[in-house]
Amino acid sequence: MEHQLATALAGLTTGIYVLTVRAGERQHGMSSSWVTQVSGAPVLIMAAVDQEHVTHQMVLQSGAFALNIVGTQSKHLEDYFYSAQSRQPDNLAPFVLEIGHTGTPLLRDALASLDCRLISTHVAGDHTLCIGEVVEVYVRNTDRPLTSQELPYVYLGGKVLFDQTSRRPLGPE
Repeated sequence: MEHQLATALAGLTTGIYVLTVRAGERQHGMSSSWVTQVSGAPVLIMAAVDQEHVTHQMVLQSGAFALNIVGTQSKHLEDYFYSAQSRQPDNLAPFVLEIGHTGTPLLRDALASLDCRLISTHVAGDHTLCIGEVVEVYVRNTDRPLTSQELPYVYLGGKVLFDQTSRRPLGPE
C-alpha cells in the first residue's frame, strides 16, 4: 500500500470492538474496528467483516452478531482477539460470557455490548458490510471507549497494519 495512502487511512480514528457470533454450537470472536451507526430509527449498526475470516460465514449462517465495546480498562480483549492465540475454532473459552437475546455470546469484560439481528449485507471489496438492528443493549460500566489511536498499530485491511510509532505500513504493500 502506498505510504501516503496508508498514513491517511491510519488517521481515520475508529473505536475498538470485538464482534462475537454463534452458529450452531460454534462460537467465535474477532477484533473489529470498521464499525459505525447507520440509522437512528431503527437503530442500525454496520460492521465490515473480512470475507476470509472465520466469523464471516458464521454471521451469515446465524443471522446475528454482537459488538462488544472495548474500554480502556478492558484492553486485554483487543490484545487477545488481535493475537495469534485467538486464531482457534472456539476462541471465546477464556472469557466469561453472557448470552444475548439473539443467542449471541457477549463478553462480560466489555464496556458494553450491542446484540444485533442481521438485517442486510452488502459486499464491499474484500469485506462484507453486515448491518444489524440492535435488539438489546448491555452497559456494564462507565469506562472510556478505546480508540485506534491508542493502539501501537492500525488495521488497514488484509494483512496490512500501520505501525503508529514508525508511521509506516507493516506487512504486504
